[in-house]
Amino acid sequence: MKYLIIYAHPEPSSLSGYLKSRAVEALLAAGHEVIVSDLYEMRWKAVADRNDFPEGADTDGPLNYSRRSGEAFATGTQSPDVMEEQRKLLWADNVVVQFPIWWYGMPAILKGWVDRVYAYGFAYGIGPHGGPQWGKRFGEGVMSGRRAMIAMTVGGRMAHYGPRGVNGAMDDLLWPIQHGVLFYPGFTIVPPTVFYEVGCAKAAAIENMTVHYIDRLLTIANTDPVPLRWQNGGDYNDVQVLKPEFGGGQAGHALHQREPAFISNTWLGIEGDYTPQHLSPTSRTGITEADLGSLPTATPNER
Repeated sequence: MKYLIIYAHPEPSSLSGYLKSRAVEALLAAGHEVIVSDLYEMRWKAVADRNDFPEGADTDGPLNYSRRSGEAFATGTQSPDVMEEQRKLLWADNVVVQFPIWWYGMPAILKGWVDRVYAYGFAYGIGPHGGPQWGKRFGEGVMSGRRAMIAMTVGGRMAHYGPRGVNGAMDDLLWPIQHGVLFYPGFTIVPPTVFYEVGCAKAAAIENMTVHYIDRLLTIANTDPVPLRWQNGGDYNDVQVLKPEFGGGQAGHALHQREPAFISNTWLGIEGDYTPQHLSPTSRTGITEADLGSLPTATPNER
């Protein structure tokens, strides 16, 4: 298979960099093709502005970036770096977005990659608009048939990102990326790989994380996806609002999944033990005070 890893971390010798390098080695050894877009190494231009349009951008008035990006995409006059990233996306079978969580979201350079690469006519603004269908999005689109997975490092404890955690549920924090950035243009979303308490990880724990990450990548094609509702799959009405007969007993983002929310959590239980724990909504609420007491103090250097 063909893997594209979109990687955003400024330090090559970081834990994130180590995980990425080992993953690439393992994928190549297994006979797969791999391309890495290392955004910091590439010195990726993160700001969306007039300079993205070599042929000019609404020079007689205010810049309408969405409209201008559509014109540039349609006429083949996009910035070369944007065109190259679009080519990589269309080449890939599986796209992995790897980054540390910073202030509850993606690093700015990665958000800037999305802003610039997701041109109108490429990632959005596709298909008929109006009536019961408002474009090919949320399950349909240019990325249909491809799989995407988030791989993320976190400084804090898993419990801090649980259903009652002070940082908010990780499911909710990842919603704008998984549903809005990846599912919107048609990717099938594989449950993410989230490593917690990375600042406390010893050598043995790092090796266990690495093995787990490689396994997630090698099995990506056979992993059950997050059961997100398709916009045009019949669950929404003619103004794209979920029909009243669906989502009973659910609230918030969970309404937009056909089954209860699920996330793949991997956490540092005790020193040297980084055991993968796939937690359903029921088991996630079963974390006890004894469990929390066994955890070391986290260093939030990857937040």
